[in-house]
Amino acid sequence: MNIDLRRSGHKKNNIRINHEGDYLEKPHDFMISEHSDVLIEWQGPEYEHYPKEKVWYLVASLILAAIVFYALINNSPIMAILFILIGIVGYIQLEKHPRVLDFKITHEGVMAGNELYDFDSVESFWIFYEPPHTKILSLHTDALLVPYVHIPVHQIDPVKLREVLMDFIPEKKQKPTMIDTIERLLHI
Repeated sequence: MNIDLRRSGHKKNNIRINHEGDYLEKPHDFMISEHSDVLIEWQGPEYEHYPKEKVWYLVASLILAAIVFYALINNSPIMAILFILIGIVGYIQLEKHPRVLDFKITHEGVMAGNELYDFDSVESFWIFYEPPHTKILSLHTDALLVPYVHIPVHQIDPVKLREVLMDFIPEKKQKPTMIDTIERLLHI
């Protein structure tokens, strides 16, 4: 018999919202039964998709072409092939639309789609909230390779989300990394 010793003295109202701000009727994910303790649930795209203009692709293509040309001049065909493949894979990735995932906060952890981030492996959290574009829950995990997990918040009230998470993990201010800043500036 497992006994949960985490602070959960008062019952929270369950909140479930999709990415358009509509309330959800009932859980529809086969991973979590209707009787499990889902504290907050919402749906939304797994990441923010920014449509690119033709100028953006033109500049990126010119930069890649210059690198490939430089590689060929220096007699480095492997480098040229590598950057051609980077361009192809990058184009495919940028044109791919995000999947719509179910996000849930339960007594066990944070679920993003079928991935559970157990509260035992999460060291802290921070909510980056600068409407209308930056609405992200950042989890600092004990993983070595990717220690920060960013989950889009969408229509969920960040104050309510913060209250629920503080019952399980501490809140620590995080600064956006250099990669986060580059992603936001280049809209990738």
